[in-house]
Amino acid sequence: MDVLQNMMLFSELVQCGGNVYTWCYDAKGKLLRSNCPDEAFLASAFELFGCKQRMLEHGNRDDVPVTLGTALGLLWGAAFEKEEGKLKRVWVIGPVFHRDVTMRGIEDGLKYYSKLEISVAWTIQLYKALEKVSTLQNTIIYRYLLMMHYCLTGQRLELSCVNSSTAQEERLESSAIPHDRYKVWMAEQGMLQMVRTGDLNYKQALSNCMSISAGVPVQSSDVLRQSKTSIIVFTSLVCRAAIEGGLSPEEAYSPWGTATFRRQKRQNRWMSCTRLQ
Repeated sequence: MDVLQNMMLFSELVQCGGNVYTWCYDAKGKLLRSNCPDEAFLASAFELFGCKQRMLEHGNRDDVPVTLGTALGLLWGAAFEKEEGKLKRVWVIGPVFHRDVTMRGIEDGLKYYSKLEISVAWTIQLYKALEKVSTLQNTIIYRYLLMMHYCLTGQRLELSCVNSSTAQEERLESSAIPHDRYKVWMAEQGMLQMVRTGDLNYKQALSNCMSISAGVPVQSSDVLRQSKTSIIVFTSLVCRAAIEGGLSPEEAYSPWGTATFRRQKRQNRWMSCTRLQ
């Protein structure tokens, strides 16, 4: 198995879904390569927040992938390349946010690291770097890790195999981090309005929603349950918007309701154009 070739392809594929960068470290924690444009600074953040040390500790005692979290809601994922049972290289993806964050939330998260004596200049640079960080659901991050593990070992794992090294004391209670939902609400309303009017150019609006929100903030360790809940809520919102736009409730709540609604809107446009001619 050509690991380097596999990882080159993998790093290109994951970037199709957003700014998800790939990093490679040797067994001692030296950065070998990365495709991140802000490589030097984010590598220093990875080390400063203790993620690199936890990554190496996990890699030396275990073979399965691991997520490496911070008090800011920032997350990296690591998979391990081994040779004769010994750690050879570590491949990392990230950073990403696994939940919606605000400037206030980041400030509160940084308080956890107050003993590190982080400078004001470094903090300002961190804020600028975090503006470009994507938000991904835990389920997606875990699947990326499973794919990366397969690229390195040829072994297929289940979602439940992925470990998390984020200690309980490093997590801030979600209630302690206030969330400004206005931006998420505005993006949601823009997309639902397109459903009401039958606008077929909804993909960009949907992409905007996905980039600023990871879904319904369900407090659960079951990532599949979180994903399912988000899908149910999203489907309900879209169905109601379709009804408000003129689709009957019977069709809106049927499996083919959305498709029917689109066909009706296209027919209405065609009839309008015919009358104008």
